[in-house]
Amino acid sequence: MSQKILQCNNVCFSYHSLTGETHALTDISFNVHKGEFISIVGPSGCGKSTLLSLIAGLNTPESGEIILENPAETKIGYMLQQDHLLEWRTIYSNVLLGPEINNSLSKEKEELALRLLKDYGLYRFKDKKPAELSGGMKQRAALIRTMMMQPDLLLLDEPFSALDYQTRLMVSADIGHIIRQSGISTILVTHDLSEAISLSDRIIVLTKRPATIKKEIPVSLTILNDDPLAARNAPEFQKYFSILWKEVSDEYSTANQ
Repeated sequence: MSQKILQCNNVCFSYHSLTGETHALTDISFNVHKGEFISIVGPSGCGKSTLLSLIAGLNTPESGEIILENPAETKIGYMLQQDHLLEWRTIYSNVLLGPEINNSLSKEKEELALRLLKDYGLYRFKDKKPAELSGGMKQRAALIRTMMMQPDLLLLDEPFSALDYQTRLMVSADIGHIIRQSGISTILVTHDLSEAISLSDRIIVLTKRPATIKKEIPVSLTILNDDPLAARNAPEFQKYFSILWKEVSDEYSTANQ
């Protein structure tokens, strides 16, 4: 396995309010290696998004530690559930927003934006406004905006959840394939078990809140090419789905007892 880009060691986190304390995460430990694609699944409200916000540095663990391979140089890209495109800007100017904000806009960045728009099939829509694009196209644009910062670690917080099933299937497969080709280390939070299996090298299953890691499942599918849609027809796919379904449904059952 390649070298580690991220280590989470015994991470704990709670939310505090005037009405009390809510324990979210307890003793979370796992590593992410360079080029690895990891999915995190678990019951609703168990702390999956909280874990991403800790890795992104938006919150600080109460105990434990999150270690980046090279904190001074490692860039983290964070894509949320909604695209949050600015409606008054064109798609091209939307994807250039990051370099504009951090004063790094250059001819090279503009060329990168155009290349990514071509790679993601949005070049002919670059002068359109977000309202003129479909939901799937807007999610592609949001990912390009994230990729413009050339992240070493990409965090995806259910980025396809707002799409209808057919669009979600196609967009997740397309984006998953592009991420694979880029070699960027990726952590995806998802409720879709099939999506997790088809995209991931490894799946981490969290328990109900306060979440701990219940199981880590390495994924190895027999497919001819790196195609997330083809992965769903792999002979091992149903086995992984059955394992995941049991682990996650058990947590829902105990949460409702």
